[in-house]
Parts: sequence; C-alpha cells; structure tokens
Amino acid sequence: MTREIRIPDATHPITVEPTVGRVVVKAGGRIIAESTAALTLRESTYPPVQYIPLSDVDPAVLEPSDAKTYCPYKGEASYYSLSVPGQEAPNAVWTYETPYDAVSDIASHVAFYPDKVEITVTE
Repeated sequence: MTREIRIPDATHPITVEPTVGRVVVKAGGRIIAESTAALTLRESTYPPVQYIPLSDVDPAVLEPSDAKTYCPYKGEASYYSLSVPGQEAPNAVWTYETPYDAVSDIASHVAFYPDKVEITVTE
C-alpha cells in the first residue's frame, strides 16, 4: 500500500525546537518522565506537543501496544500503554520510530496524550 507523504509548508507548518526548561510527566501521582532534552513540535493549528527522549521515561511504566496510526507529515506512529499503580491508560504514549525527514528530530522520542497524564514545563 502506497501512503501519501506530505511536506510541511505555509498551509500546514510544522516546527520542531528544543524545549526551554524541564518537562515533567506524571501519572498515577508519580513522575514517569523527566527531561531537559525535550522537543516542542508545533503543527499547524494544533496545540504544541512535548516529545521526550525515550531514555528519559521510566521503562517500567510502558507496555508496547499493537496500535499504529499514520500521519502523512510525520509517518507511522507506534504506541505504548501506560501501567502505573492506580492507573492503566491504553495507547497513551506514541512515537515515530522512523519519522519523515521534515520531523526527523523526534526519532527516539515519545509523546503523551495530555488527557491521560499531567505534563508540566518549567523554565
């Protein structure tokens, strides 16, 4: 199956920049990720998304999922479910393992659905 690949442009801009400060992600009342090397991805009119290096996430809370989605600007996303005491969140974390060139910086990073976790950015 051939998938459409789109390049970000003025009609659908995407930028990836280092996040200024520290990003902390909490689930079930505990810190599950903390990073000073996160990236902020801004895409079109969507809210900014924090992409955190996978190495800065507690691996004990991630369970690989079979879920996959496709974005013509970023590529194929794979998912993890979160499992922390008191909270199970299926497919709450996504990653682009081999993102398209326009967003290649987000490789080896993960993002969290903000309705499943608490995300704070402090300078």
